[in-house]
Amino acid sequence: MATNLESPLNAQDISPVNPELMDTLVKAKDKPWIESQPGMAWSKILWTGPETGGWAVLLKWNKGFVAGPHKHLGASHTFILKGKLQVRDGVLEAGDYVYEANGMIHDATTALEDTEYLFISQGPIVGFDENGITGYHSWEEIERQRQQTESLKKS
Repeated sequence: MATNLESPLNAQDISPVNPELMDTLVKAKDKPWIESQPGMAWSKILWTGPETGGWAVLLKWNKGFVAGPHKHLGASHTFILKGKLQVRDGVLEAGDYVYEANGMIHDATTALEDTEYLFISQGPIVGFDENGITGYHSWEEIERQRQQTESLKKS
């Protein structure tokens, strides 16, 4: 069987242009839980991506915690590790996955049980109520939170 060594596929250089490219390996068990609502909600920051605007966190919410209405300014992925979340008109349980498209708006999300889940966002989230914007979370806020936690840990 003859091969064509002049084929563009065979001749194409696929080595990285940026020699500093590398995987990001995170040992979540070694990351601290960062409290966001006293006694009710925590996060573990797994990754922030300034080149994409994305971010990944583990979230832990106690039963009864409510995240208010918000809009996704980038798509997101949620995978429930344990517990139950009321999301719009459905209930997500351990093992469930949901994709939320860019521009998705929804009402409050409520922890029906103590819940832990993986949340990967491809952009910011804007909180709102009847009076307007109540919060904004992007990779930058998440990264600042990570840096602040690490600096407190060192001191």
